Amino acid sequence: MGRPKALVRDPDGTSWLLSAVRALSEGGCSSVVVVLGAQADQAVSLLAGADRSGPPVHWVEAPEWAEGMGASLRRGLEAAQDTDASTAVVTLVDLPDVGADVVQRVVAAVGNDPSSLGRAAYQGSPGHPVVLGRDHWSGVAAEAAGDRGARDYLAAHDVLLVECGDLASGLDVDVTPD
Repeated sequence: MGRPKALVRDPDGTSWLLSAVRALSEGGCSSVVVVLGAQADQAVSLLAGADRSGPPVHWVEAPEWAEGMGASLRRGLEAAQDTDASTAVVTLVDLPDVGADVVQRVVAAVGNDPSSLGRAAYQGSPGHPVVLGRDHWSGVAAEAAGDRGARDYLAAHDVLLVECGDLASGLDVDVTPD
């Protein structure tokens, strides 16, 4: 895209980063951990300047971000280990039409059990957000490499698919909206 996706804005000026944080916050997450990579300082400025209420938002940097999304997922799960959360909700910034309603539906369906695994589906195709119970964090992190986050791990386990195609497309955007 020519720039980090966390810094992309829709034509109306809406930041993809802040939209993703809002979706998680308003979707029922009690706290939000943002994993940053390229140009992290600019993304931190966006977070710091945001006029928001709701649960706390923390950020961590993934020093190996250039290796792919696996590094970001590992770093996020590492940060989550320092909390008492029993589940983690994982989403991406390049899903601009995935809002709080999708997060809320998936979180409600999957629940809060540390052994749970679930994810949104769009017309039957698996997508994000993904709910990972704490019991799975180390296994997911061990398999997350390059641009293959949790895909292989999820394929090898029973995962509750929660249909959300009536709420969003779930399509990731790889070209600038402007």
